[in-house]
Amino acid sequence: MACFVQAAYLLELDRQERIAAEKALAPNWWLPFKYKLSRTLRDRRDGSIFGAILEWERSVTQPIRPSGAPRAVLAIRGTLFNIKNIRMDLTDDLRFAAWESLTGSVRFKIALDAMKSLVKNFGSSDVCIAGHSLGAGFAFQIGKLLAADGIIVEAHLYNPPSISVARSIINIREDVVSMFKGLAAKLPFGTSSRDTSVVDPNTAAAPNNRWIPHLYVNHCDYVCCLYTAGPTNGNKEKNKKVAAPASSTNVVVKLFITYKNNQKFFDAHALKQWWADDFTLKNFADNSPLINRQLKSLYQLPRRLK
Repeated sequence: MACFVQAAYLLELDRQERIAAEKALAPNWWLPFKYKLSRTLRDRRDGSIFGAILEWERSVTQPIRPSGAPRAVLAIRGTLFNIKNIRMDLTDDLRFAAWESLTGSVRFKIALDAMKSLVKNFGSSDVCIAGHSLGAGFAFQIGKLLAADGIIVEAHLYNPPSISVARSIINIREDVVSMFKGLAAKLPFGTSSRDTSVVDPNTAAAPNNRWIPHLYVNHCDYVCCLYTAGPTNGNKEKNKKVAAPASSTNVVVKLFITYKNNQKFFDAHALKQWWADDFTLKNFADNSPLINRQLKSLYQLPRRLK
């Protein structure tokens, strides 16, 4: 999937350089996998390509699609640091940094509509969304929005952004609330700790119908490093309550980490590391507090008894 996201980057660079189709670089990243370019996603403000839809191309040499290969993939690139389209890319970067949300972006609606169209044409089990950096932010929020409507799509997110002002404020607020609840529970006239909530079977998500995105992060990349940060002592119990489904074996995210010491930022954040021969992945088994908070609205929601 990382190769398809690389193709989205190169489609925009090919466009900027006005490279002829026969000399374009982007096709080299989907043709070996027997896929074809179905559509490009363009920002109507500056005409830049920020995403691509790739479909599996049936051929005489390979009439049967390999097991696990989606029929269609929506790949979304991240920020390109060049003068021709840096303005629109940075606008969305700042949007995420300020609000931890991309729903107000022009690109978000375009990508969401494209993903809904793919689901309608091929079914949710035969499509996939992937993105890198800012593109991973778009892919994550689109996948989460679809999951809230009961549409589960496979998602592969490379170096997704994890730092925002909004998240910092939320964390501070939750820590303060948790502290006051802890103090109130210790007082003789404190509120009862008895849990009077029940799970509504009509709203509870089935364990095998959960959205399980695949996250790929580099431990040295400060853009996505908060996904690997463990809970603080004061928040461990709170995170357990948020993250733990009915069974401890239910995984809510597949988080893969690569460790390389003394890496420069651009190396730690680069997309190319995910297809390099010398990298190793470790499956992060512990709960990620950030993921738990981002996905808690998709977990079992308790309904208070009146």
